[in-house]
Amino acid sequence: MTVGVLFVCTGNICRSPMAVGVLRTVVQRAGIAHAFEIDSAGIYHGHAGQPPSLLAVEVAARRGYDISDLRSRPLMPEDLARFDWQLAMDRTHLVAMRSMAPGDVADRPQMFLKFAPDLGVRDVVDPYGGTTEDYERALDLIEAGCAGLLKHLRETLEGMAAGTGPVPAPR
Repeated sequence: MTVGVLFVCTGNICRSPMAVGVLRTVVQRAGIAHAFEIDSAGIYHGHAGQPPSLLAVEVAARRGYDISDLRSRPLMPEDLARFDWQLAMDRTHLVAMRSMAPGDVADRPQMFLKFAPDLGVRDVVDPYGGTTEDYERALDLIEAGCAGLLKHLRETLEGMAAGTGPVPAPR
């Protein structure tokens, strides 16, 4: 059994691809990549099929995350039924995800930065159109969120292995 993690942002060309790159890398380094399906999507369909923004690729690569193979795709209701963990980069994404989700899973989408409460922020601000520093700040938040998420996902996997079932997503 795999644990599905879906990151959602606006156009799926900055924040959510960077989050995919970070989480894929950290679970690979932890030796548990086989246990995950990690993907991303956007609530805006205008970038469908496009690669991540050049600055997102460059900033991620400088920190060891290769996101150059990713392509933007729109968020679909099926995604919200399929993925165990549906993580919004900001509150507007959370609202869109919950309104799009099938009724039985409408409460499943969560704020990504719930996993980094010590940061004191809820949203990963969109760096699109900004400076390299804006992308660096976004990636700082994403790395912190992925560290907290990995800790929680490890607990989930341990619970599954012990037969106590998956640890539910925080509400």
